[in-house]
Amino acid sequence: MVHPTITAPDERLRQRRFIGVMLAAPFLAAGAAVTLVTSSLGAAVTVVAIFAAFGLCWFAALLVAATGRMALAGQAALAMGGLALAGAILAAGGLASPIALLAVALPFEAWWIGGSRRAGLWGALCALAAILLQPFAGSILPLGPSEIAAWHWLLPLAWALTLAVRLTALRNPANAGHATPADDHLEHMIDAVVLRVARHGEVLDASAKARSILKLPPELLFGAGLFERVHLSDRVAYLSALADMRDGAVARRVDLRVRLPSDGASSDNFRPFRLDLMRAEHQQDVFTLLLRENDDVAGLREELAAAKEATAAAEVAKGRFLAVVSHELRTPLNAIIGFSDMLLHEMFGAFKDPRQKEYVGLVRDSGQHLLGVVTSILDVSRIEAGAYATEPEPFRFVEAVDMCRSMMQLQAQAKSIRLTTQIAPDSGEINADRRAVQQILINLVSNAIKFTPDGGDVVVGAKRVGSRLHFWVSDTGIGIAEEDFENLGKPFMQIQNDYSRRFEGTGLGLSLVKGLVALHDGTMSIESMLGEGTMVTISLPVNGPKGRSKGKDGSVLPMPAVMTKGDRNGSLRKTG
Repeated sequence: MVHPTITAPDERLRQRRFIGVMLAAPFLAAGAAVTLVTSSLGAAVTVVAIFAAFGLCWFAALLVAATGRMALAGQAALAMGGLALAGAILAAGGLASPIALLAVALPFEAWWIGGSRRAGLWGALCALAAILLQPFAGSILPLGPSEIAAWHWLLPLAWALTLAVRLTALRNPANAGHATPADDHLEHMIDAVVLRVARHGEVLDASAKARSILKLPPELLFGAGLFERVHLSDRVAYLSALADMRDGAVARRVDLRVRLPSDGASSDNFRPFRLDLMRAEHQQDVFTLLLRENDDVAGLREELAAAKEATAAAEVAKGRFLAVVSHELRTPLNAIIGFSDMLLHEMFGAFKDPRQKEYVGLVRDSGQHLLGVVTSILDVSRIEAGAYATEPEPFRFVEAVDMCRSMMQLQAQAKSIRLTTQIAPDSGEINADRRAVQQILINLVSNAIKFTPDGGDVVVGAKRVGSRLHFWVSDTGIGIAEEDFENLGKPFMQIQNDYSRRFEGTGLGLSLVKGLVALHDGTMSIESMLGEGTMVTISLPVNGPKGRSKGKDGSVLPMPAVMTKGDRNGSLRKTG
């Protein structure tokens, strides 16, 4: 019952003795009340006295056990003992009664608990005060005259029996050594909890270090106490190590997490520990365990948490920066494109030199290209930040394909590429954001045309499979090398990301496609063979995406910034 924070052996011994005396003293007091008080004051007062003795003594014991502070409780107990002794001597007939011999009990019990001459001296002073109060106690306590009887010897003899048992324990060196372990013992020198367990993991003994390292009394680890505090996911490794020890292994080491008492600061009370299992040559059924804090793992966990926070903050800052820059660039770009169109149509007069018109056309084309890049950057940053708004609506998928084909037909004809469709009749309607689906198709077809040599083929197909619509864009282009798959879908990354690349672009198209697919709870896969072509397959739910979870402020939670090979929303696989 000693409080776990009390780790000093001497202080634990004092508190253990105090709690024991406080728990046993009311029984002696109850016997005295029945025999001495009933005849003078009646049964009702006797019952009150018995309840008061049990209540006050047990309250003091529980107070010390709960708080670990004994100074005030010890002083109050000593004062109550002096008053109780004075009343018992008065009720027994005075100092001539054998009850007066109990005056020796106060200094002895004070010395027994405090373990010092000073404590015994305080007990003797309280006993002397109880004796000196006898001439005045009769006017304070309403006790009638009482005669001295032979049975009064029973109370001193009952206390003497407890004295004999305790003195015998003090003379026994083995028990004394067990009660006050030496400070230079190995178990007290190493910074680890030493446990002895049976073959199947039942804890038989635990060292006192459990109070400082695990914040637990060793008794709570006995039996299955240690196993119940091991993290659920680490129990298999712990049981496997025990099985190896039963099979003859000499030592094993396990990293596990152990639940400590709640400190109120955090809900996660599991801390990393390292457990070493050992067995001596003569020990076949008992193993020795060393449980110590795993500071390396704890430090790595803190560094990982800090790195995650820094990464999240960097992603948010990047998204905000891209969004602000994109907004600031779109306004002048729209003006450049608009005025370039006006000049090309010669609204304010014809050009004097044909090269002027050619240069204005280049300015407009460059502005449109840069506007497309800025728009893609803005869309990608919105998707990563969870701010991309989708408005699902039912529409026929073939309509989106026809729109995409009409937009990309001129680009395909410029390279003599045959742009065809293979839309199954059962493709029907899909509930999705029409603009996002069209953007997916345009980006995929644009990439297919760009990476397909002149005279090649690009096919857009679709079919319905259960509750999902599968559509794909295949080409007979250059294909993708196996080592380039890890860079696919990353913003600003291209297959040929060097100064000698043959194909223009920013590398945002496929990243944008992956984000839009993820917003629709879809999947994407890429099959490619180098030199023979590529097929990108998209699968979207026909009934639309499920509701995305929202934050406390009502904003949609962000999508992952990068989806690598094997992710549900963007799996990539190499064929051939």
